Amino acid sequence: MKNFVVKTIANAGALAVAVWLLDKITLTGDSTGKKIGTLIIVALLFGVVNFLVKPLVKLLSLPLLILTLGLFTLVVNALMLLLTSWLADKLDVSFHVEGFWTAVLGGLIISVVSWALHVVLPDGD
Repeated sequence: MKNFVVKTIANAGALAVAVWLLDKITLTGDSTGKKIGTLIIVALLFGVVNFLVKPLVKLLSLPLLILTLGLFTLVVNALMLLLTSWLADKLDVSFHVEGFWTAVLGGLIISVVSWALHVVLPDGD
């Protein structure tokens, strides 16, 4: 359970950095508390999408992953971020990613920040 909470907090922090750095990834809210709550909801959505959908997409795109020496992972990450944005829109959560290239850059930022946070944060079960 502790590992799940740590990963969710790391995802929320990575999403916050992406929202802060990129103008076309938007997160709206009346107060800081609502923005933090929205970030946690989006981090949970992003975690569910990465847990359920990403392995299937990576399996189906395995030839492209091999052909591009893994660089196609950037496209897969962008698609997962766009799917999270679409789900957030359907669930009336105020998170939006505008465009594929913004999603590619956002996915890259989220991957790097999430990796750095997982190195720093404790990883216990």
